[in-house]
Amino acid sequence: MEDRQRAAASSSSPSSLASPAPSSSQLNLPSSSMSRGRLLQESSPAPSFLPSSSSTPRIIYSDRFIPSRTGSNFALFDLCPPPRPSPSTSTSSPHHSPAAAGEGRGGGREDVSGAYSALLRSVLFGPDHGGIVPPATPDRAMAGRVSVLASPPSGSAGDSSSSASSSSPMSPFGRNIFRFKTEVRRVSLFPDGQDGGLSGAIASPPKAPRKVPRSPYKVLDAPALQDDFYLNLVDWSPNNMLAVGLGNCVYLWNAYSSKVTTLCDLGIDDSVCSVAWAQRGTHLAVGTSLGKVQIWDVSPCRRIRIMEGHRLRVGALAWSSSTLSSGSRDKIILQRDIRAQEDFVSKLTGHKSEVCGLKWSYDNRELASGGNDNRLFVWNQHSTQPVLKYCEHTAAVKAIAWSPHLHGLLASGGGTADRCIRFWNTTTNTHLSCVDTGSQVCNLVWSKNVNELVSTHGYSQNQIIVWRYPSMSKLATLIGHTMRVLYLAISPDGQTIVTGAGDETLRFWNVFPSPKFQSNESDIGSTSLGRTQIR
Repeated sequence: MEDRQRAAASSSSPSSLASPAPSSSQLNLPSSSMSRGRLLQESSPAPSFLPSSSSTPRIIYSDRFIPSRTGSNFALFDLCPPPRPSPSTSTSSPHHSPAAAGEGRGGGREDVSGAYSALLRSVLFGPDHGGIVPPATPDRAMAGRVSVLASPPSGSAGDSSSSASSSSPMSPFGRNIFRFKTEVRRVSLFPDGQDGGLSGAIASPPKAPRKVPRSPYKVLDAPALQDDFYLNLVDWSPNNMLAVGLGNCVYLWNAYSSKVTTLCDLGIDDSVCSVAWAQRGTHLAVGTSLGKVQIWDVSPCRRIRIMEGHRLRVGALAWSSSTLSSGSRDKIILQRDIRAQEDFVSKLTGHKSEVCGLKWSYDNRELASGGNDNRLFVWNQHSTQPVLKYCEHTAAVKAIAWSPHLHGLLASGGGTADRCIRFWNTTTNTHLSCVDTGSQVCNLVWSKNVNELVSTHGYSQNQIIVWRYPSMSKLATLIGHTMRVLYLAISPDGQTIVTGAGDETLRFWNVFPSPKFQSNESDIGSTSLGRTQIR
């Protein structure tokens, strides 16, 4: 503004126009600024308020340097317009020699180079320097235009470039040709082009389905493993120790060393009905057919205490910190605090038949129970009556699993007459979805690493299915057991499951991927292939 006011003041007197231009020393400007000023004056027309009769061109100084390319040597950048082919060379004879054919191929390359130079010159310096409207940001459509330019029809290079520009839509001038863009297809999120102000979403390439091994990597013989739907005889500890109840004994299998030890023998008058590891430490709870619950410390193989309270067999156990829940055929659930002297601190009533499924949520706030009365109940930490009741199943509910990924997401499976896996939101008390599996659902467990779950089945397929949630698409169907797959446990790293069946075998399967912070190698002895015996 100050420069313009000074220029306006100088235009009022003729003597100021005739006076010589001030030197660079007077304005304290370097010589380079002087040349920049001249360049700016040459490329910028004089303001309309200056007298047109001035004989000496006035120099305008500015605090910005705006270069001009009018004096640039385009030959240095190979941007000069290509020479027009002569009419004699544009018409080719049908009977040409091999040399002429070679010249034709070379001419084609020159046509492509000339068209590209004209296109680049038009984008960089405007539509007046080449006669071609600049294209949009390079994408797959641009690649198509280049391919059109690469194979021009018979004629001059200018004709081919103009035909290519007329056959493909061009964007208005001002788009940046060098803007980065990923070479992927753009897909609109809205139908009929109504994108709601969004230009589109970049579609990621489809992922190849994860391959799940179809055969177990290890098989253990488990003699006397009971074929009883209502029992829970297999559990895997956080310390990588597998507990299995066989007859009246409990056996431990070390996943690191594959060593088998005998933890306890209940005697000829009693048998093991359920086993469950504590969330921390080395404590194992054992439910018996006489209605007792024993607590064992596996480090010294020593029994800590025996708790009573049930009149019939204890087929379901679940830990929540220091609280142990036990479900029995007497229809009662007992809450036990192993730190207290009493055998149990509260009694939960509501089921009309044997309690065969018990699971605490991951935050230890809700307990889900399933029974042979086809009912699924949810209890809180302080209730003695169920706070939620679900009666949609038409067979016994043993398979229960809480999602580790979403709070309040509960999955349950029904027996032979039901065959369905149902999903519930206990936070909003809603039934989310139902999937008919075609077979008796015996067990459910969620993956800790990905949003997937696995189910084991009995009548009549005896299969193991890996599901992707929430689409419930099957990732794999594993066949190997010859009888009902009644028992299921997952390894502490979340990659491997072990299944037990009435065929008296335990089978180990790698079904889930490793967590991101761990290596792909599992430390549960997956390299030790073969078939051994657990006792």
